[in-house]
Amino acid sequence: MPYSAIRKLAGYADKAKKRGVHVFHLNIGQPDIETPVEIFQSIAEHREKVLSYGPSGGLLDLRVAVVEYHRNLGFDIDIDNVWITTGGSEAIIFAMMTACDPGDEIIVFEPFYTNYNGFSIMSQVKLVPITTHVEDGFHLPHKDVIEAKITKKTRAILINTPNNPTGTVLTEEEMFIVNNLCKKHGLFLLSDEVYREFVYDGKRQVSALSLPDISDQVIVMDSISKRFSACGARVGSIISRNKMIMDRILKFAQARLCPPTLEQVGAIAAYKNIHKYIDPMIAEYEKRRSILYEGLNEIPGVYGTKPEGAFYTVVRLPVADTDDFCRWLLTDFHDNNKTVMLAPANGFYSSADKGKNEVRVAYVLKEDDLRQAIGVLQKALEAYQK
Repeated sequence: MPYSAIRKLAGYADKAKKRGVHVFHLNIGQPDIETPVEIFQSIAEHREKVLSYGPSGGLLDLRVAVVEYHRNLGFDIDIDNVWITTGGSEAIIFAMMTACDPGDEIIVFEPFYTNYNGFSIMSQVKLVPITTHVEDGFHLPHKDVIEAKITKKTRAILINTPNNPTGTVLTEEEMFIVNNLCKKHGLFLLSDEVYREFVYDGKRQVSALSLPDISDQVIVMDSISKRFSACGARVGSIISRNKMIMDRILKFAQARLCPPTLEQVGAIAAYKNIHKYIDPMIAEYEKRRSILYEGLNEIPGVYGTKPEGAFYTVVRLPVADTDDFCRWLLTDFHDNNKTVMLAPANGFYSSADKGKNEVRVAYVLKEDDLRQAIGVLQKALEAYQK
């Protein structure tokens, strides 16, 4: 079981803070945009004499809210297509365990969300990586490259669009390719759509729920963590039009009893007020993205493409080992008692030899902090290379 590439350097950051060093956290997707006040108000106003177990599939009112949210986006789903999970993480684990038996394979495009590695180990599933490249904006390779990885043990293709860690948004053509491969080979399509709204430059996210040819093969994993800046609430959802899949997932849900009730109460209020928050939030992240991209472009030796969505990007640094560099940032470097924490990108790959000179950067800080962090990073690279 691997340590999280996002959190494995946390102990070094804690020690740096104890020494009086301010750490700019660009390593983790923890937004600083305020959580909707309605979430806290609804929880504070909730009253029942006993905080008892809830339904294993989640509170009915929240399932209805999730259905209405998707219908407003144009997706034809009903209440039987939705279960509530303990965060998006549990949704991914449930999807893997439902689509696969132990030893089965899931094709995934690397770099990918680092915790897929851990989830696959927990599910006893083998991830089969297909490498994408920074020069191509981490878009998918030719369909023949993908099809060559399909074996008798392949049960699913896993996608994440908009993507964490790369910020890539799959095009309609790419989704069409994935659709056709799943249809041809009878594969499930596991689609992580946590960052659905986070798309920039007038682009749009193409949801797996919009693919009519494989509607029974699609399993969508989602969460309120990023959409409502509520990472600590641990409320997610899993969506499928396949009744057998939903029945099997319910067995896993019953085994862990129920999702957290109070956070579900908060999530209901969040979905009811989603119109207040999405557009201003996306505009803010789009501005931060431009600041980060322009700032990184000015640092000699740093290479990356402009992220199309989410609030991350993976860039190549002019160092041989970003594990060592990211650790050094926290143990040996500071500029006026300030340093930067980054996530080494090798932890976002399944292939052992990939990502050693790359880092994931999360642009989740307000403008002034983000500009300062970029300046500190430039000075750090200059000092490290001497």
